[in-house]
Amino acid sequence: MKDDFSGRDQVFANPVEPGPFAFNDQVARVFPDMITRSVPGYADILQGIGLFARRYVQPHTRVYDLGASLGAATFEMRHNISVTGVEIIAVDNSPAMTSRLTAAVNQDPSVAPVRVRTESITDTVLSSASMVVLNFTLQFLAPELRLPLLGRIYKGLVPGGILILSEKISYAQPWEQEFLTEIHWDFKRKQGYSDLEIAQKRQALENVLVPWTAEEHREALATAGFGQVSQWYGFFQFVSFGAVKGQG
Repeated sequence: MKDDFSGRDQVFANPVEPGPFAFNDQVARVFPDMITRSVPGYADILQGIGLFARRYVQPHTRVYDLGASLGAATFEMRHNISVTGVEIIAVDNSPAMTSRLTAAVNQDPSVAPVRVRTESITDTVLSSASMVVLNFTLQFLAPELRLPLLGRIYKGLVPGGILILSEKISYAQPWEQEFLTEIHWDFKRKQGYSDLEIAQKRQALENVLVPWTAEEHREALATAGFGQVSQWYGFFQFVSFGAVKGQG
């Protein structure tokens, strides 16, 4: 399969029947454009993931991209790993995403092997990992499933391994939530989205993307076992944490 991923996101450009957002073939065809125009600083986060890969990926370990979609984080890590014996495992439950990701992996000349899995990240067995990425993935998981997953990630990491967790967050104070929601809508308008597109996508994501506050993320990471957690990136409602497993 050859796909240049050049499609412009018009999934919600016309009136659509109400329904939950899904990572189907229609979304997969335009996903790079959709996420770049929807998530402020997305390219910066990817660049950061590459830098973390350079520093934290250890020889003869595994790297996991959980909720890999079309593999933007997978390739960022793959292109920045310099140590030997590393296997990258890219997981997504959408066949529309993984079929395109597999084709892209086969066309990429990088050395580190990538294994693409079509499965729920709640079923993924993690072991001997020096880096795990959840790049805007945990927010789509039912809240009661998040802490068990974070706990399994912690156990699957080798000492000194890192979890990069990027999320859209919510705010406890209503005024702050409204303040940052409205500026995010302005960002999307500047990217060329209409009010109809913004409203319809927001409705489709309701009860599908359920954000936590930054404090809830920190508490969950601490409960999972991470003693070193830093928010290394933030832009409006979009943040990224680095959580390192201690050597002890």
